[in-house]
Amino acid sequence: MSAPHSPTAPDWLDDACLDALIDQLAGQGYALLEHQVPASLCLALAEELATLRRQQALHAAGIGRGSEHVLRRDIRSDSIHWLDRSTQAQRDYFALMEHLREAINRALFLGLFELEAHFAHYPPGSFYKPHLDSFRGRSNRVISSVLYLNPEWPRDAGGEMVIYPSQPEFTDAPGEPLVLVRPMLGTLVCFLSETMPHEVLPTRLPRASIAGWFRRNASLNGMVDPAL
Repeated sequence: MSAPHSPTAPDWLDDACLDALIDQLAGQGYALLEHQVPASLCLALAEELATLRRQQALHAAGIGRGSEHVLRRDIRSDSIHWLDRSTQAQRDYFALMEHLREAINRALFLGLFELEAHFAHYPPGSFYKPHLDSFRGRSNRVISSVLYLNPEWPRDAGGEMVIYPSQPEFTDAPGEPLVLVRPMLGTLVCFLSETMPHEVLPTRLPRASIAGWFRRNASLNGMVDPAL
């Protein structure tokens, strides 16, 4: 049975929490809120991901988008499943993130339009090498987010996300880390998609999360982007 969780997701991030996230995002390009999303929701989402794994409904994640999408297991070795709001836990997650989207738009005027998100499962030994989530002029991803779903995470388990200093033009040498984020239950991290290189260090335990991206509407000359 799924862990119980409240349908009133927007109430979970109070004004003080939102103000702290926005101040961090504006001041340093990333924001880290540890253990802020209720365990009940995270456990329900973790159970859903475990069910998808048992049903073999995950698929290998690639890099690039559209015609440039390729599988590169030497760069990225997780498996994913896109969220579609088909369960109450997913709807609660999207309600929470919608509340966050509206707050960021009011404060920072970023014109965030929608959220796309997927489950991510990293089996032992898997990783994601340093990268940017969006490249200037080539995508409409503006703010990246990661919500962690792991109930326990020993300090020697690896799997941390490393965020590096802002780097508009990505290189293979992203510099000294700004922060290492342990993938603990209920921790939410957000960062600028176009300028903040990051990676997932090799994990020693199965690692569960939801990766999401707030997008800007980039429709132009009759071409709809985001696609319907």
